[in-house]
Amino acid sequence: MTASFAPALAAARDAAAAQHYPQQALFVIATPIGNLADITLRALHVLQLVDAVACEDTRHTQALLRAYGIEKPTLAVHQHNEAEAAQEVVRRLQAGQRIAYASDAGTPGVSDPGARLVAAARAAGCAVVPLPGASSVTAIVSAAGAAGDDGGFVFLGFLPTKSGERQLAVESLRNESRAVVLLEAPHRIAAVAEALAVLGERAITVGRELTKQFEEIATVPCAGLPQWLQGSPQRLRGEFALLLHGTPVVADEAAPKRVLQLLLAELPVKTAVKLAAEITGAPRNGLYEAALALKGESPA
Repeated sequence: MTASFAPALAAARDAAAAQHYPQQALFVIATPIGNLADITLRALHVLQLVDAVACEDTRHTQALLRAYGIEKPTLAVHQHNEAEAAQEVVRRLQAGQRIAYASDAGTPGVSDPGARLVAAARAAGCAVVPLPGASSVTAIVSAAGAAGDDGGFVFLGFLPTKSGERQLAVESLRNESRAVVLLEAPHRIAAVAEALAVLGERAITVGRELTKQFEEIATVPCAGLPQWLQGSPQRLRGEFALLLHGTPVVADEAAPKRVLQLLLAELPVKTAVKLAAEITGAPRNGLYEAALALKGESPA
């Protein structure tokens, strides 16, 4: 056992053991995306409690468990066998076992396998218990400062691998007002950077090796992303989370007047102004003056 995690296992039992952990349940566990200390106490307790751990890569997960001082049987459930392997997990669940599922890093079922397994467990009437934790998606959103009150963000994940399809996907983002989260592997990041460069001065926040020793976070224009990557040989290594900042929403100044005209055709001036202000958010005083001008009347 890694000595530093021995107290964590004891703390996990103290903090989480009193909770209810049903049998015939699939526990979907978020694991660290790089820093082993990002595991939660509840995840440590459940990993000690379950009968087996289904996972994307058994070698990776066994090494992770050993780092925490936990020994459990593992079952391979990855993108190439998920449909078939899910049936074995369901069989174990129906026999009364508790099974955990962990992908290689982060939260299963987001960009990693897990969705089919969860669907199969639910279809079989088994409980699914999520244990939230580390996620590269929320990590880059929190570090970019670009997904606040003006539209939030959307998660797109990996762009297409083929050049033409990738470029079409980038073009579809040109007028997206919300922030967009993308993920990318080191062997494709240079090609993705070239594709995104067509978005010019649009800002993009790059998160490389998030939570790890050589974590790097930078915000650059899309046009400058290829050059930024070439700034150091290290920048082409590691896993990437990218946040494409949204395009500013340009207000349509003519919209309140168009709404007002439509309402004036059916309603008295005061009622039309009141409704137009509520619909568009435009100031009532300005709408009232516009309404009188449209009606050819003078202010009272």
